[in-house]
Amino acid sequence: MARRELDLEQPLEQSLERRLAGRPHAQRWLVLSLSVLVLAGLFALAVVVGRMPPFDRWVTDPLFFKRCLVAHVNMALVAWFYSFLAALLLLLLPRTETPNALVRHSASIAALGVVLQMLGAGVPNAQPVLANYIPTIDHWLFQLGQLVFGAGVLASLCGPHLLPSRAAATTGRAPAAVHGLRAAAAALLLAALTFAVASARQPAGLGPEAHFELLVWGTGHVLQLACALAMVVVWLLLIESATGTPPVSSAGAAALFAVWVAPWAIAPLLASQGGAAAGARTGFTQLMQFGIAPGVCIFVVLCVGALRRARRDGRLAASALADPRIAGFVVSAVLSLLGFALGAAIRGSNTMVPAHYHASVGAVTVAFMTGCCVLLGALAPGAPRALRRAAAWQPPLYGGGMLLFAAGFALAGAHGMGRKLYGAEQATRGLAESIGLVVMGAGGFVAVAGGVLFLVIGGASVWRRSLRRRRVLAPTLAPVSLGGDA
Repeated sequence: MARRELDLEQPLEQSLERRLAGRPHAQRWLVLSLSVLVLAGLFALAVVVGRMPPFDRWVTDPLFFKRCLVAHVNMALVAWFYSFLAALLLLLLPRTETPNALVRHSASIAALGVVLQMLGAGVPNAQPVLANYIPTIDHWLFQLGQLVFGAGVLASLCGPHLLPSRAAATTGRAPAAVHGLRAAAAALLLAALTFAVASARQPAGLGPEAHFELLVWGTGHVLQLACALAMVVVWLLLIESATGTPPVSSAGAAALFAVWVAPWAIAPLLASQGGAAAGARTGFTQLMQFGIAPGVCIFVVLCVGALRRARRDGRLAASALADPRIAGFVVSAVLSLLGFALGAAIRGSNTMVPAHYHASVGAVTVAFMTGCCVLLGALAPGAPRALRRAAAWQPPLYGGGMLLFAAGFALAGAHGMGRKLYGAEQATRGLAESIGLVVMGAGGFVAVAGGVLFLVIGGASVWRRSLRRRRVLAPTLAPVSLGGDA
């Protein structure tokens, strides 16, 4: 079939929205990403309500709260992040190409994994394991759900849409983002290979805590890379959408992403040493320290430079920060830099550690939320005014809450507050620690409000799209290519 001529005059945000409309497999992943965020909120609500009289009388399992916490983390971080990333990856699928069976059913496979995790979380007396990166429940049903979800994400990669073609991402819109998506896909494959090697090299006779901690240690580091790459991809899309020009050329992006990912190719080799080996621990720690922050910082500089040029050339108004796309980038970038600074300040096992990772997780989440609003058309000129205003407030609301949350934890940690302590275990020793925990709590409430607002925006956008599906999918609204193919 002959390729359509590209309408390069069409705004990128409209191009992305219409491209999504022509790719039902990407739509399914996007809906799944919103659904697991709702589930994450329900599990968090279960923790709160389950402690309140008279409902607390119904909870006879002492491990109920920690199981809900594990399920919440798996939904809010793992399932949400990689469902949204899978949706982005499937935007590269040519509209005229029929995907293979694995790609067609990838979202359904992942959804089955989510259901299995929910069932596993409800098994009475099942032991929660609060392992770093990917916590789990020591029950075959929950762990099967985690593996099935991961298989669904990998199934979304099984197609030619991620391979360089004659178009080679040098034509069409957002070529730099295309290179970033391919780099993120490579990181997911590296993470899967690292997990497989770690599973094969896992020593026998370990208890549940040590077993799962060592099993996902290396994989978690590589998944951090995948999230950082996906966050940068969204930045590139947001900046190009707001300014009309990409922050970096296609060739420059290809080189930067290749150099960024290349050192991580040793991850499976490190995992082959065994999770407890000193070389593996040191190697993965150094990859995290020096293999993520420099790449992110380079793209922060490039994106800020693009905004400054657009402002100088008159393509951005003085009130540009009110644009949700720019606000989303700025909030995400600030949280990223804060996360790096807090990570460098870690000295021992205190609340500086959760301050670091909540800032980093918040940075990715803000970027994905803003990107989701763009894909769903919540920022489009034709969207209802209330929807667009809500979308404008959401990134700074959620991001500001996460900034306060991380700052409160950092203040408490700087004065010796230990991590993974709850209630009376915290034993606050001074005014600074108490103030830090209060700031952390206030920031958490603000972030929750921002999360709820995002779900309202997402739900309203999905409902609005469903009402205008026939018009959006009409042949006259052919999508503009993200990667060069119509």
